[in-house]
Amino acid sequence: MLGCGLVSQQKTIEAYMTPSPLTIGVDQPLSRAREVMQEHGVRHLPVLNGGRLVGLVSERDVSLIEGLRDVDPSGLSVEEAMSSDVFSVTSDATLAQVAQEMAERKYGSAVVMKSTKVIGIFTTVDACAALARFAAGPGA
Repeated sequence: MLGCGLVSQQKTIEAYMTPSPLTIGVDQPLSRAREVMQEHGVRHLPVLNGGRLVGLVSERDVSLIEGLRDVDPSGLSVEEAMSSDVFSVTSDATLAQVAQEMAERKYGSAVVMKSTKVIGIFTTVDACAALARFAAGPGA
């Protein structure tokens, strides 16, 4: 988990993340993940098991599975499609730290944690919004 042990003068990721993201249970059908994503216009869902982060399922993951012949997404669980290697950061990580890591590793999102609780998600859409704010300059 990426974190910033000291208080930084830079803005933390908490100022740019989407707070209280939608999540899904590890045992939910994959078709339910698709429904949640479509209904709420999101592309990433942190996957929880007993309230603890265990994975991430993306729209790309779901589409890949749905594109397979002879596979019924309603017969598969989210666990079978999720990535268990989740890029997570602490809420005090700086925007610069998180954006740099996402760019270097080509991550589409970072799950923001406070202790063991998911408190936000920072996606490429959030990164573009942050970039637009910086490009507009002060007072814009």
